[in-house]
Amino acid sequence: MAKPLSLPFDPIARADELWKQRWGAVPSMAAITSIMRAHQILLGQVDAVVKPYGLTFARYEALVLLTFSKAGELPMSKIGERLMVHPTSVTNTVDRLVTAGLVDKRPNPNDGRGTLASITDKGRGVVESATRDLMAMDFGLGVYDAEECGQIFDILRPLRVAAQDFAEADEDAP
Repeated sequence: MAKPLSLPFDPIARADELWKQRWGAVPSMAAITSIMRAHQILLGQVDAVVKPYGLTFARYEALVLLTFSKAGELPMSKIGERLMVHPTSVTNTVDRLVTAGLVDKRPNPNDGRGTLASITDKGRGVVESATRDLMAMDFGLGVYDAEECGQIFDILRPLRVAAQDFAEADEDAP
């Protein structure tokens, strides 16, 4: 994929100025546009790093989640809950990991209707290698130091709380 040519100006700052002229100052417009562009940039960078492993960042996240579980397996419903995605997305993600030999699926013995996904040895090797590569490029955030990354997390946290991603009292829960 060819790198886009750099513009001689910041198009988001320009849009903000034009917005101000037409509708008045709305700092949230420039902020959301910057966040969405940052998302595109970061997703492109991390997807490029995990692509050689046959992964997308979403599939990588699912593998990491499985490595965090004590037994290396979780119910599909729990994967969706933890990754905050729709059950259809979980099924698609896990099915692709199964096809790649990185995850196995089996009926959940504790829930007759549920399915367990478990990471394979191959999956563990892939997640270790991909993690090493992502850490080497600071997950695309190398332009920020550790303190600034913490500030980004802190700034975005109230938005996630307001969206009910989690209850604030749960911040210390495992």
